[in-house]
Amino acid sequence: MRRMEIIANRSVQDDLVDALEGAIPEFYYSLVPLVHGRGRQRRKLGTATWPEENFLLLAYLPDEDCGAAREVVARIKGKFPKEGIKVFSSPAD
Repeated sequence: MRRMEIIANRSVQDDLVDALEGAIPEFYYSLVPLVHGRGRQRRKLGTATWPEENFLLLAYLPDEDCGAAREVVARIKGKFPKEGIKVFSSPAD
């Protein structure tokens, strides 16, 4: 079992969630719809100066589904190369 976190621009949320649900049967997740912060490239604070915002998707996946999830994220990153999509995973103990 793995814990997977995906942080991305809100503009790709629907595309990403739809693709993950389509690629992984019984894909269950929690979604934090509004995430502010600073990454390597830019700030996303929802202000007039830094207007963009992120979301966080958190899922616990069987090991065998992690590869499919990463492929989906890579495909969405290819479709939206400037939107700052990051994926992290770790063992879920």
